[in-house]
Amino acid sequence: MLSIIEDICVEKKNWITHDEMMNITVIAESTPGPIAINCATYVGYKKGKLPGAILATLGVAVPSFVIIFVISMFLEGFLEIAWIAHAFQGIKLAVGILILDAALKMIRKMPKKRLQIGIMVAAFIVIILINVLELHLSSVVVMITAALASVAFFLAGERRRKEEQT
Repeated sequence: MLSIIEDICVEKKNWITHDEMMNITVIAESTPGPIAINCATYVGYKKGKLPGAILATLGVAVPSFVIIFVISMFLEGFLEIAWIAHAFQGIKLAVGILILDAALKMIRKMPKKRLQIGIMVAAFIVIILINVLELHLSSVVVMITAALASVAFFLAGERRRKEEQT
């Protein structure tokens, strides 16, 4: 969904810039709720204030809700149908590819600083190890730790710059 939002809002309509999309995505990931809905709400607000935010949120949420609601009403044993179960496995793969695509676009556009890249690579490796070794540690904890490390390094650098100026 993020790739679609970025394609329409940045590439086709030029409602926001790539940098704004990256910032929106980071903020949306750290706020409660689905990322795509948070991103759409922000873009809607930017373009049309409160009515725009409401319409954008509804435009992202309602179609999926209606489809899932209709499926749940009429198909009790939905996932027991073999071809549907296989389709969902394919959908999981497609979602993973879309997330990877969005991440790669953001990585290509971010400033290339060794510390940022090092923190990102370290967090990625830790998350992979958690999954491979089946450790009981949430990837959210890793992301929060990486964010706190980034903030700490940023503040330390700012303090050092201020000390050098005085």
